[in-house]
Amino acid sequence: FRDSRTRTHIPYREDKNLTGTARYASINAHLGIEQSRRDDMESLGYVLMYFNRGTLPWQGLKAATKKQKYEKISEKKMSTSVEMLCKGFPAEFPMYLNYTRGLRFDEAPDYMYLRQLFRILFRTLNHQVGCSSQIAFIHLPASQNHTELSH
Repeated sequence: FRDSRTRTHIPYREDKNLTGTARYASINAHLGIEQSRRDDMESLGYVLMYFNRGTLPWQGLKAATKKQKYEKISEKKMSTSVEMLCKGFPAEFPMYLNYTRGLRFDEAPDYMYLRQLFRILFRTLNHQVGCSSQIAFIHLPASQNHTELSH
């Protein structure tokens, strides 16, 4: 996110080619917007939901060309609400994705807030299920969601 020579934030640009894996790319990356920290954080959210769900709604789409496939993935990603993507999982997941999608291009994510969001979730779920694994949240029903934090 910083220019290696000047150490300043990279400039906002458009008409960029998609860099990375389309499955996890941010919506802005699909739209050709220069990627920054917000896009890394959004991509991480898609990886987490892939771990939770085992699949993402835009997987397996068929198209004649790579460009058409990327367009289909982008359209499906934009038409899938965060709430639908995270349905059945703790509220912290849509909170995370909505937060990251709301960041400005050059805005520094509040990493402390995001870490705390999941720390509280892990603590709560570990207490509820009586285990020490921090991955216990994966198969819990949405009825066990909690939203102790709001941002």
